[in-house]
Amino acid sequence: MSFQNPVFIPGPTNMPEAVRQACYMPTIDHRSPTFGKILHPCLDGVRKVLKSDSAHIFIFPSTGTGGWETALTNTLSKGDKVLAARNGMFSHRWIDMCQRHGLDMQIVESPWGNGLPADHYEEILRADTGHKIKVVLATHNETATGVKSDIAAVRRALDAAGHPAMLFVDGVSSIASMDFRFDEWGVDVAVTGSQKGFMLPAGLAIVGFSDRAVAASKTAELPRTFFDIKDMQNGYNASAFPYTPPVGLMNGLKLSLDMLLSEGLENVFARHHRIAEGVRAAVRAWGLELCATSPDVYSDTVSAIRTPEGFNATDIVTHAADTFGVAFGVGLGEVAGRVFRIGHLGSLTDVMTLSGLGAAEMCMADLGLNIPLGSGVAAAQEYYRSHPSAALKSAA
Repeated sequence: MSFQNPVFIPGPTNMPEAVRQACYMPTIDHRSPTFGKILHPCLDGVRKVLKSDSAHIFIFPSTGTGGWETALTNTLSKGDKVLAARNGMFSHRWIDMCQRHGLDMQIVESPWGNGLPADHYEEILRADTGHKIKVVLATHNETATGVKSDIAAVRRALDAAGHPAMLFVDGVSSIASMDFRFDEWGVDVAVTGSQKGFMLPAGLAIVGFSDRAVAASKTAELPRTFFDIKDMQNGYNASAFPYTPPVGLMNGLKLSLDMLLSEGLENVFARHHRIAEGVRAAVRAWGLELCATSPDVYSDTVSAIRTPEGFNATDIVTHAADTFGVAFGVGLGEVAGRVFRIGHLGSLTDVMTLSGLGAAEMCMADLGLNIPLGSGVAAAQEYYRSHPSAALKSAA
């Protein structure tokens, strides 16, 4: 790999140099008032990114996986019933975690490439007249397949069924890159991490809890220590953590939030959509297809690109790394060897994206695919030229 090239994996993402420098700070006394000046802006900024007025924000030294565990262990007891669809590797992993915690899983198997089946959820919830289902899990953006699901539709399914189950959303590869509406969608727990839309190294699990989820934590019986939100909240009340905090990462998060909010969330979302549309134009020009089955589920943070039958898509990723020092994402789980992934989230521009598309074309041509050099790049260039950045225009 080359440190001079941007990465095109769906996380960890490229870091702005200012954010990297903010993480690289001198040691401070984390029990002094100085830490509170880092902590509280982080909590307030994350709440704004979630578009919430009331979410309780918790930031743990961990990753998105730790955020999943935080959601489960603080709200549920062994044997509680959970409804989830398996439509990709990351929904599968959250289901696996539930099963390891002794939860009673009702699993809806959904084709990889499809979004969450909200209509089927509604049928199941209506049939659950005893309200045994305590939580509905939803993966907002399935990173393995490049599929975005409609969380508002899942909320409508819950409401239409008159069901009191809580709604937990994995927003690891969507939050801070794609529109997320914690309050409007009636989300009870939202989970993300530092290494994607927040443009930081891995190391922070970032979680939002509703009042209802916080109330559930008072009776939940699954064991928890490191991820106990009560301990964390007690620490926050004293402008501290219940243990040593990752001060450098928190300082980087503070700056990252300033950058995102200064750019304007709607501009951030529009930038990601615009870059993604250029990638999709390139895929069409190559004569290839996305794993995502229809435009309404296309992700704006990662594209999983199908290669022809009999071709090992992982070879593209290996060749890119070995020959050009560029990182793309491999296929995972059911789509391993059948797709390669281009991440287009975080600190990224259309100019950076064009370099990734050019590298992908060279790899595919080298490996014998009938991809004319420049075809996808030209298609993306045409899209970017005809859809100039509104943020850049307004700043000019």
